[in-house]
Amino acid sequence: MVGDSWTHKIARVCILPLVKTPVTPNHLTILRLITGIAACSAFAIGTKEWNLWGGILWLISSFLDRADGELARVSGKTSEWGHKFDYFCDVTVTSLFFVGIGIGLRDSALGYWSILMGISAAAGVVAAEILAEIIDQAQKDTGEKAYAGFAGFDFDDVLYLFAPVVWLGWHYPFLIGASVGAPVFALVTLYKLKKSDL
Repeated sequence: MVGDSWTHKIARVCILPLVKTPVTPNHLTILRLITGIAACSAFAIGTKEWNLWGGILWLISSFLDRADGELARVSGKTSEWGHKFDYFCDVTVTSLFFVGIGIGLRDSALGYWSILMGISAAAGVVAAEILAEIIDQAQKDTGEKAYAGFAGFDFDDVLYLFAPVVWLGWHYPFLIGASVGAPVFALVTLYKLKKSDL
């Protein structure tokens, strides 16, 4: 399905100079994975300076997640393998975000519980992403998604907010909420899958 969110439209314009170059969508996906892991590693250090750099890298990684798909569509270089690789990178980076901030908050009042909370949130993200992908693939012909966007924003555009959440120091309550919320969200997605009989 062709993305039509605001970030997809911006990415579509930005990748146009790359269409007739040796740069492939997979190159951008690899760069997305590298910057995403670097961001999560920076968050894991837990200092204000590293959180700032982590947030910048996170925003770059999130934008590259849009750019690789747009380059694939505009250049006609879409492939089943490319989609699976992109999906794997998305799940990896998003789940590692919570592990990263969990490690980064180990010296907070949460202590080392923060790491377990990060792992819990990451596990919920992985489960929810896998279940949502099953739903999306089953409904590929209709263009419907497990979680639709609104007002020109995709559901996963919320990822752009993760950087300011850390910059503002809100990742402490965010981690606590996600450690419970992400597994619950996975259960809700499982319910949607069961209910849709896919």
